[in-house]
Amino acid sequence: MQRVVTVHFVLGALLLVQGGVARLIGGERYATYGEVRQVLAALSDVLPAYLRADGPVRAAAAWNRWVVEHDREIRNRLARGDEDTIVNWLLFGTSFTDRPRALLDRPSNAAGTSGAGAEAARLAQLVAGRTRDLVAALCMTGDDERRRFAKRLLEQKGYRCTAAGDRKRLEEYLLAEVARIAREEAVYARNLADIRKLSDATAEFAARSRLFSTRGLSLDTSMLPSFAVERALEVMRKGELISPNSIRRVAIVGPGLDFSDKGSGYDFYPQQTVQPLTLIDSLVRLNLAPGPEAVEVTTLDISERVNEHLRTVTGRARSGSPSMLRFPLDLGLPWTPEVIDYWRRVGNQIGAEAQAPKAPAIGRQLAVRAVRIRPDVLMRVLPRDFNVVTERWNGAPFDLIIATNVLVYYDTLDQSLALANIEAMLRPGGILLSNDALLELPVSGMRSVGYLTVSYSTPGDNGDHIVWYRRG
Repeated sequence: MQRVVTVHFVLGALLLVQGGVARLIGGERYATYGEVRQVLAALSDVLPAYLRADGPVRAAAAWNRWVVEHDREIRNRLARGDEDTIVNWLLFGTSFTDRPRALLDRPSNAAGTSGAGAEAARLAQLVAGRTRDLVAALCMTGDDERRRFAKRLLEQKGYRCTAAGDRKRLEEYLLAEVARIAREEAVYARNLADIRKLSDATAEFAARSRLFSTRGLSLDTSMLPSFAVERALEVMRKGELISPNSIRRVAIVGPGLDFSDKGSGYDFYPQQTVQPLTLIDSLVRLNLAPGPEAVEVTTLDISERVNEHLRTVTGRARSGSPSMLRFPLDLGLPWTPEVIDYWRRVGNQIGAEAQAPKAPAIGRQLAVRAVRIRPDVLMRVLPRDFNVVTERWNGAPFDLIIATNVLVYYDTLDQSLALANIEAMLRPGGILLSNDALLELPVSGMRSVGYLTVSYSTPGDNGDHIVWYRRG
């Protein structure tokens, strides 16, 4: 879910409306105090002091101020996530260097202190070399989407290639950012190790579901959550929780953008957003929708980068241009047979097999499938700027909402506000699918009615717990 304060906050007129605030862009508005009052009361022990006002009038006024400021705070987290994205590109990208990928969390096989020191020195040398290569690429002329994004962000921070010494300053900044990420990853690893020590599996899942509540918002995405969602939909269909051909209106919270990450994202093909299209593919394959033309997918994201990418794709589709999805698979990893089977067929309900780009030499065997998505399918995707924590949807209700790898970036209060807003977006009986454990408050009409553990590879802790919540 990647990061600057969008124009609508600056330009959006704020009006007091029935005890709440509204923003006059796209029809959405901030949630009113009356709409969230019961949630706030149920979470009084974790509320910020700012929201603990005495009396309904003061409480409503405090909420009206807080929700605007909090919306801005959440959107500001996009900038931190963008900085993380550039570091990931530096460490894992293959388009600007022929050096190996740099895995900061790879355990050393070297024995003894001297061996570990040699491994650390090798890694530092590799990162320094990749940093020089990325800076050289950024300082060359070129107009690909990733480079435009990185150069724009770095220029906003005062780093350019126009004067002597600029490259050195930029290299020093990027190396400092790598060090920051390494420190943060070490903290997350320790926190995750502590979470795994919990004796109760439910408590462990709940703790993991808020692991990144202070981290920058990331846009990373891959094929794997789409596979997990299809498995969950299949189980619900067999259990008759979802009827055939009953899913028409769908929303995806934080559809993401495939930029470059160590697990599944690579930069030898253009950026892409996968989940909106793979979801249509799954709904048709499982006979939960009669065809792609019957499904409307609304994407809800606060990232202008994601929204602009989707607007470009759908705009080209209106002119009759198809779009390509690429699905890389590292054959050196022990994927489950189900993952491999999904990789072989994903997209076959919404497009046709196409020539895949040549995979880079990264020291392991990488297979790539490419699917050319039909324009009529692409036009079924409607991108909207929407903050699921602070805003209320004013459009028609949805049958199904997907939120994977999104709510983990929020604390209990934000997750509960998001769940209340999602409840208001669903039709009665509508379903939310998430890979996070969400607090089910007594005042909420959302209840978990099933879950599925999906493994991506064996052995190891590589998979997802998909929970389905139903609006009662």
